[in-house]
Amino acid sequence: MGRPIFFEYAAPMKPILRALTALMMITPVAAAAAHPPKPAKPAKAAPADPVILPSDGATRVMAWVAASGDNRGLPWAVVDKAQAAMFLFDAKGKLLASVPVLVGIATGDEASPGVGGKKLADLGPAEKTTPAGRFLARFGLPVAGQRVLWVDYATSVALHPIPSDAGAREKRRERMLSPTPEDNRITFGCINVPKTFYARQLRPQFRKKGGYVYILPDTKPLEQVFPRLRVQAVAAS
Repeated sequence: MGRPIFFEYAAPMKPILRALTALMMITPVAAAAAHPPKPAKPAKAAPADPVILPSDGATRVMAWVAASGDNRGLPWAVVDKAQAAMFLFDAKGKLLASVPVLVGIATGDEASPGVGGKKLADLGPAEKTTPAGRFLARFGLPVAGQRVLWVDYATSVALHPIPSDAGAREKRRERMLSPTPEDNRITFGCINVPKTFYARQLRPQFRKKGGYVYILPDTKPLEQVFPRLRVQAVAAS
């Protein structure tokens, strides 16, 4: 029985195989040189989140609460109506988030007498204010089937996401996402916050024992709303 043909032609085939191997290695390079790939389009950078800066008053309140421990070991938040922003801190004073908010459509720092007992449809334009002050906020009775963080239950001021039944004409989401605070006054007095922020950051912090919410004034002097600021200023001088 003779040897297989493969071995009879093995020796002559070696130079051819080497040549084919070399050609296979060279051809892609040559092809690439003849048809250079098109340069990849630079990836579009994701739009940066707007930087939310506190007003001078908010900065003072933050410094006072952090230095004095006025939050009494609870998480806390500062609502800066002038900037239409909210700054959330944990119980130890670490800043967790800063987000845009919507506040009462009317300028003012006090709730109208009896406003808590009225229906929303019965509120006059001047009654739609977000009152200023220091509030111990807790989750409470549901509104429209959903528990909310009550800032001041007596005056029906709560902190929650934009209601699903908010009128389309109000464009609350667009107002919240706008780059300026001028159009963020649209609520009946409650404070609207971004939905994701509410679910992932605010609610876990305030769920167990609540926390303090410091709402800055529109027209009143800061020290009138937070008298201890004056004491801090005197101590620092």
